[in-house]
Amino acid sequence: MSDLLVRLYKLPALEPVIEAQRAAGIVIRRAIAPEKSAVLKWVGKYFNERWVSEVDVTFGHIPVGCFIAVVDKEMIGFGCCDATARGFFGPTGVSEEARGKGTGKALLLACLHDLRAQGYGYGIIGGAGPVDFYVKAVAATVIEDSSSGLYEGMLRE
Repeated sequence: MSDLLVRLYKLPALEPVIEAQRAAGIVIRRAIAPEKSAVLKWVGKYFNERWVSEVDVTFGHIPVGCFIAVVDKEMIGFGCCDATARGFFGPTGVSEEARGKGTGKALLLACLHDLRAQGYGYGIIGGAGPVDFYVKAVAATVIEDSSSGLYEGMLRE
C-alpha cells in the first residue's frame, strides 16, 4: 500500500459534513483523556493491536490527536492524526455495522482540518488501503515509490 499526499489548503469544508452526521444522530468530536481506556479497548475489539499502539500515542498529545464518532454514548468509529509520524493521518476505522453513513469521511476531514489548524500545508495518509475513497473524499494523490514507506521493517507479532 502506498502513502498518499493531501493538500490541506484545499480541503472540503468540515462543518457541513459534521452537521450531516449530527442530523443522523452521530457526533464527531475530539476524544478526551479520560476516554483513553475505552477508545483503546474499542479499537482492539474491532481492529488490531498495532492500531491500539498508534491510537495510544495520540492520547499523549494536547489536545488529543484522536477523533471519535459516537451514537447514543457508544463509539462507532475513530480517526487519528500525528500518531506514527507528524503530519500523518491514521489509523482510522468505523465498525462494520456503522459503515456507509459518511462517518469515515467525517473523521478523515476532522483530522485533516486539525492538521491544517496546526500549520501543516500537506498531510500524508500512510499505507492507505482504500485509495479511491481518499482520492474522491479529499483529492489525495499517490506518493510514487512509497509502498514500504514509514512502516518498512516494522516489527510484527
